[in-house]
Amino acid sequence: MRKIAVVTDSTSDISEDKALEYDIKLLPLKVVYHDRQYIDRVEIQPEEVYRSMEEETPKTSMPSPGETINLFHKLANEGYTDVIAIHISSGLSGTYQMVKSVAKQMKDTINVEVVDSKALSLGLGFQALEARRLVQQGMSFNEVVDKVRSLPERVRVIFVVKTLEYLRKGGRIGYVAGTIGEMLNVKPIISINEEGKYYTFDKVRGRKKSLNKLVEIVKEYAKDKKLKLAVMHGDALEEAKMIADKLKLPNLDIVSFNQIGPVMVVHTGPGLIGVAFYEDEEDE
Repeated sequence: MRKIAVVTDSTSDISEDKALEYDIKLLPLKVVYHDRQYIDRVEIQPEEVYRSMEEETPKTSMPSPGETINLFHKLANEGYTDVIAIHISSGLSGTYQMVKSVAKQMKDTINVEVVDSKALSLGLGFQALEARRLVQQGMSFNEVVDKVRSLPERVRVIFVVKTLEYLRKGGRIGYVAGTIGEMLNVKPIISINEEGKYYTFDKVRGRKKSLNKLVEIVKEYAKDKKLKLAVMHGDALEEAKMIADKLKLPNLDIVSFNQIGPVMVVHTGPGLIGVAFYEDEEDE
């Protein structure tokens, strides 16, 4: 009898409670200061990162191969025969490549298929939750893998930030245009391209217009279809509530409203507002 586990990492912004409820295994990244480090969402919360930013902007690090090996051994000991591991975009972190390398080493212990989500935050979380739903439907491992590999093309992540400073500091700016536009108060609407890197999806002048544009983009995508939608924010609760209110439409199902986790906070700073959405196959 085959037993399938779903693994993702802490950048999925799936809470520990939700991970327990849906039986999703989380591999945490770390938030690293010059003299200490913390396990993402376990030993540090977003508020603590914001408080420390004036003194020091931390860095982040991916899970170690040793931690990943330990998790896969634990799953094998619990009777799991197969693992679907879905991770943060390979264009934003080395986590996917590291897990792929570990999976190859452990092929005689447990069968692991590793998927590059080409997303992060709730865009990644959606994919892990969908994988779990497919497993619970009783699909075979290969069927689930085939379905999950099609998800990155269907999931969109779009967000705005108050400043590009933190993306630049963390080396994650990708193809997002910078300095001159910032001086003119031009706000890029940021998404993730086929390479899994950030790029400028659109741009407008001013914070208020950028938030309105975010709403317009979602409505445009949802014109003739039903979408599952998540709204996320980085220490910008009231603005996120405003966005969610504007997106309360019959064909939009807001399934999650979350603050982003510490690792994403490090790279975007305070003020992020974002959405992740996809057309559910059940509605096609």
